[in-house]
Amino acid sequence: MKFSKLSQLALVSAGGLIVATLLTACQLVTIDYVFVAASAGTSTGSEGQIYSYATDAQSGAIRTAVSAIASGPTGSTNPIAMATTSDYSNLYVANQGNNTVVHFVVADNGSLTQKDYITLPSAPVSLAVNAGNTYLYVVYGTSSTTLAEYALSSGTIGSATATANLSLSCDGANDSPSFPTDTIVPTAVTVLANNNAVYVAAYDKSAYNPGGTTSSNANPGWVFGVNVGSSGGFSAAAKNCPTSSSAYQPFDVYQAGVKPSGIATDPTSRFVYITDYASNELIGYEVLSTDALSYLINGPFKTGNEPTAVVVDPRGLYIYVTNALDNTVSSYAIQLSTGTPSTVVNTTGSPSNTTDTDPVALTIEPSLGRYIYTANRLGDSVSGFRLNPNTGALETTQATPYPTGAYPMAIIAVPHGNHASQTPY
Repeated sequence: MKFSKLSQLALVSAGGLIVATLLTACQLVTIDYVFVAASAGTSTGSEGQIYSYATDAQSGAIRTAVSAIASGPTGSTNPIAMATTSDYSNLYVANQGNNTVVHFVVADNGSLTQKDYITLPSAPVSLAVNAGNTYLYVVYGTSSTTLAEYALSSGTIGSATATANLSLSCDGANDSPSFPTDTIVPTAVTVLANNNAVYVAAYDKSAYNPGGTTSSNANPGWVFGVNVGSSGGFSAAAKNCPTSSSAYQPFDVYQAGVKPSGIATDPTSRFVYITDYASNELIGYEVLSTDALSYLINGPFKTGNEPTAVVVDPRGLYIYVTNALDNTVSSYAIQLSTGTPSTVVNTTGSPSNTTDTDPVALTIEPSLGRYIYTANRLGDSVSGFRLNPNTGALETTQATPYPTGAYPMAIIAVPHGNHASQTPY
């Protein structure tokens, strides 16, 4: 009898996980829980599921947590994104199957309890929570882009306190983009650590539509910047998107390559980084005093093929990018004075690190800041790496990859119990 490739992968991964558990059974110290949003089955319409794993402090290997069953369904099908509050006591899962964002409370043992949810007008794409844990930011839409700000009270999602319909509806003054009828598709959202601004990555489908037709000569890739007032609400700072001589959109717009896919900020709110899926590049911006963005003058920076996601380590020293087509993770060291990323070469002489098939998301565990995990969409797995805190280089963890449910799309880690999280330099 012959086994399919996926069946073989599952057997090998499961065997590796058992070996990892046996090898470390006498010294298991859980420092973090890793949550993965995937599907419970491979059929269309399979229930979304959160899979829970415990991270071993010594090896970085992950094993299915006791609380995995308690984690249970995401609340719908096709989970696409996750976010936590900065105290790691609340987890939010975005589901495209029913256009919901579901709130779970995270217990000290890693178990999850569903508390409340909101229903959006259209499919969610990405989530972010500000460091003050006062607002949840949701970007949604497949044929248009909306950024919504929801008030949080002890983690509970309240009503929308502000919304912004992100478009290229500027009047063309000072070379601002004026393409009001173009279709803008969102890909990711992030919020500065100082809570002052939110940035959304998106692309213009009217100008970039592989395999289809285009109707616009606009730049394809964009990042939208929205300032947040001290009491919430949106107000533009640099105001580079006027609608008339005296009126402005509640956001700023900046070119961002061809098809921006992932976005991240550093923990000191000085830099923003965006992956360009179509151009195989990492684009860097400096955050100015007004929270406007300015290109890093020596960028963009080369990545692997089809970069999908980007994270900055908790200390603000290193950047990591998943490359979907290459099945790799790229590592960069940040020059602290300028924000410039420079490629980190491993002891093997390679600047990249091999994952399972189609890595689309990644996370760095916050307790030690020493382990990185990728969600591999077509591998139905998680790949693990140990981070060298002195160089930023990576090496694979014990028994990686680790099996998950089908098509994992999001991954996030929270500290276990009283383990403190890392702080920036």
